[in-house]
Amino acid sequence: MKVRLAEVAHSRAGDKGTLVTLSLIPYEPRHYPDLCRLVTADLVRDHLAGRVRGQVLRHEMPNLPALLFVCRRDPDDTVTASLYLDTHAKSLSSALLELIVDLPDAPEGHPA
Repeated sequence: MKVRLAEVAHSRAGDKGTLVTLSLIPYEPRHYPDLCRLVTADLVRDHLAGRVRGQVLRHEMPNLPALLFVCRRDPDDTVTASLYLDTHAKSLSSALLELIVDLPDAPEGHPA
């Protein structure tokens, strides 16, 4: 079933200069293996291409369970120097949650 990530997971974000960290944490741990399979670093980079430049690294944290994406922004796109309306990474975490994936065991009607 095709779902927005927001229906099955939440996200937190952090800023450090030109680096942004985005976590992806499923509401239900049983979705973690599917998220590992579906939400790749390349997919996240392509989905956030308007703000993310260069390499995206993905770290799997199975004990939480969560995924952590480390994304690079342009040198002029930092919290203190950016000309974007919302300069903080939290806007990117919201954008990440808009990504649509085909989750085989998706809940129906989960509040997003």
